[in-house]
Amino acid sequence: MSYGGYSMKRKDKENYYLDIAETVMERSTCLRRRYGAIIVLNDEIIATGYNGAPRGRKNCGDLEYCTRENLNIPSGERYELCRSVHAEANAIISASRRDMIGATLYLAGTEASTGDYISEVTPCTMCRRLIINAGIAKVITRNKKDTFTVTHVRDWVFNDDSLPAIL
Repeated sequence: MSYGGYSMKRKDKENYYLDIAETVMERSTCLRRRYGAIIVLNDEIIATGYNGAPRGRKNCGDLEYCTRENLNIPSGERYELCRSVHAEANAIISASRRDMIGATLYLAGTEASTGDYISEVTPCTMCRRLIINAGIAKVITRNKKDTFTVTHVRDWVFNDDSLPAIL
């Protein structure tokens, strides 16, 4: 596209929606990792969510500490000690299932201490279950400023990570 003698490259929709998810992420109250999620159906934003404490409860920013960080708990473990509701879960809670069937969830995340993108972002096992039951068809996660990964939710259904490995 050309306008007034200079060329303008239009941003692709995936990065456009991931940029919006990043803006939603600015509301995150997590001291460890910040996430923003949006659910889109037919080019319409259905819901947004960021990670933070349940409504009315103090968040880690208010408390000025993270229990999981203080206990040196690795990422992906002991979620029951976390005060936050995940961004994906908050977005799903805010939407009607009929509006999520066939939708795409966009997810962006950064390290709270550095602002660096989290490499290989993927929803946790619990959020995957919520995404499957919500009827969401695709999850697009930001890797770097303009790169992303597309995951088809049906792959999580067929490659069930909740089943124990057979010895």
